Amino acid sequence: MKITKEETRYIAHLCRLEFSEQEIELIGLQLNNILNFINKLNEIDTNNVNPTSHILDLHNVTREDKVLQSLATQEALSNAPDTQGSFLRVPKIID
Repeated sequence: MKITKEETRYIAHLCRLEFSEQEIELIGLQLNNILNFINKLNEIDTNNVNPTSHILDLHNVTREDKVLQSLATQEALSNAPDTQGSFLRVPKIID
């Protein structure tokens, strides 16, 4: 499949982009190169390849939790301008 200049212009129009004739030709060439590559990928035999969602195996990178000294609840709340029970109150910003 080859993309024509008219199709390239139409794609540019859908994207609300304006290009010169020279740019249209270049973009058309680039789009055709992309489509040719995709067609090559379609030729690959994948019958014995399991479907995957990621190329590499996923694993969590974790660190050991460390308990550090922090402010007591009452000490932290004593610095707040407005509290309700053991919670901070903040002004409503969304109606």
